[in-house]
Amino acid sequence: MPILREDKDLKDALVECHNICVIGISPDPYKPSYFVSDVLKSRGFKLFLVNPNYAGRIILGERVYASIRDVPEEIDIVDVFRRPSAVPALAEEAKQKGFKVFWMQPGTESPEAIKRLDKEGYKVVAGRCAKIESTRLL
Repeated sequence: MPILREDKDLKDALVECHNICVIGISPDPYKPSYFVSDVLKSRGFKLFLVNPNYAGRIILGERVYASIRDVPEEIDIVDVFRRPSAVPALAEEAKQKGFKVFWMQPGTESPEAIKRLDKEGYKVVAGRCAKIESTRLL
């Protein structure tokens, strides 16, 4: 059951997880990574923002880290806002850090990463928006 598709499984993942690492955060309020993160934060999730281009800056009141490895706490959900071609390497980096759910936003899905994470027993969400799902299910 590593690929989460059913509402119950998505809801369970959102309820059990508190720390979300957003990969590919942008300071632009019109970008999905920004407004999705804003909604997740307003829903009580603790955010850890990652984008090497903005490392050290503050976005949405949170420090931006250069990589997943730099996040100082445990990660429950890795929420990806990057090109599909970048996702397999991000998945490998996330596995080294540790996480509960690897979440690929719509348009970021990497079949290679999905297959590998699923085969290795990781929970994966692909092609679903964390903002929409959290609003709908919580």
